[in-house]
Amino acid sequence: MEASTLGAIPGVKTIEALGGFRRVGFLDYVGELWQQHGDVFQIKIFNRHMIVAMHPEAVRHVNVTNRQNYDKLQSYDVVRKFLTGDGLLSRRGDLWKRQRKLMSPFYTPKGVQAYGEIMLKDGHRLLKRWSSMHGKTVEIGEEMTYVTAAIILKAMFSMETDEAIIQMKDAVEAIIGYGSSNQTGIMVPLWIPTRKNREYIKAREMVHAYISSVIAKRHTLPEAEWPNDLLSRLMQARDEETGEPMSANLLRDESITTFFAGHETTARTMTFTWYALAQNPQVAEKLHAELDAVLGDRTPTIADLHHLPYTLQVIKEVLRLYPPAPFYIRDAIAEDKLGGFNTQALPVLLSPYYTHRHPDFWEDPLVFNPDRWTPELEAKMHPYAYHPFAAGQRVCIGNNFSLLESHILLALLAREYAPRLAPGFTPKFVMGGTLGTSNGFPMTIERRS
Repeated sequence: MEASTLGAIPGVKTIEALGGFRRVGFLDYVGELWQQHGDVFQIKIFNRHMIVAMHPEAVRHVNVTNRQNYDKLQSYDVVRKFLTGDGLLSRRGDLWKRQRKLMSPFYTPKGVQAYGEIMLKDGHRLLKRWSSMHGKTVEIGEEMTYVTAAIILKAMFSMETDEAIIQMKDAVEAIIGYGSSNQTGIMVPLWIPTRKNREYIKAREMVHAYISSVIAKRHTLPEAEWPNDLLSRLMQARDEETGEPMSANLLRDESITTFFAGHETTARTMTFTWYALAQNPQVAEKLHAELDAVLGDRTPTIADLHHLPYTLQVIKEVLRLYPPAPFYIRDAIAEDKLGGFNTQALPVLLSPYYTHRHPDFWEDPLVFNPDRWTPELEAKMHPYAYHPFAAGQRVCIGNNFSLLESHILLALLAREYAPRLAPGFTPKFVMGGTLGTSNGFPMTIERRS
């Protein structure tokens, strides 16, 4: 493919794009464009213009080899303004580097082990809940969202009461929903008292007030009396260069960012795991055989995870076919070349959802097959054909937390239960900030036979 000008990049303009989005939705329409135009194409809607790149080499180029030309610029303005503030997710430049360096030790594979017992404890609470629900149909996404919200709020704030957890969960999800809805379309100014604006302001004030009160309360106590949670770790951290602690506002923004990134994505992963297992009984049988062989009649411990590799392979395959973040954007600072095309300084949309389905890099890409994640096969993969947590220096800092949590919850819950899909149900996958379905996810709670 020879280099060409931006105008020569295949793609669609406003009328055609809007028609496609209305017809099948953003997720499926981007897939159609990929099939029509290849691994690099452009989408233009009115004055918004972006490049879409599917090839693993584009993932490498944007995130690694030419990362100095890409940052989180205007494409993240809504996230910064309405959701994460100066949190790590949307922060930029030297401030991001300093904050990332400060926080990274808390999220290493060893660092997240500190929260394993919380994950086990809340997994057991869900087991107890399900013990009286055999044969009942539930929204499995809601079941998973509550347990992951409880885990992250306890890990972050040592929050214990169900009432407080539900209140905080609902408020943060309202903030997330508001930010997601304002990513597209015409924004109504926040000062106009629409219902959505009022609900957002109320939720934001509640979350900010709670976090500020927790921080203030801890400052009245000797550090030795602070609970051993993530907020305490952040409060105790000191900048390597200045020796300064995080400001109260930054502690608040990082707390919100952690909740945002730390519960919804894992909840989605677990939801899609139950779907994949229900659709692939041979995989479920192999998973159950591993759990039975290693655990027998007892529940898992953190130490058992090393002996449950297939359980983790199931999670990795779920993240391949159903990545909770099916797309992410990096804004180009200057002109660049992608897939042989010369591009302007435009946002580049990368897609784990479709790169993970690329037939040049995945055998039978639409088949759910955890056996592709043996160490031998994984070592042979293109290093950027799989990027469920993004890639490069801005890979999601919470990836180890999420993998540990998913591994624990699947081992704990699948040892006793095998939820089945409601008869006749077919999910309609959509992109709504994260990967979801437009028709819920009803499943029946069933004990393993």
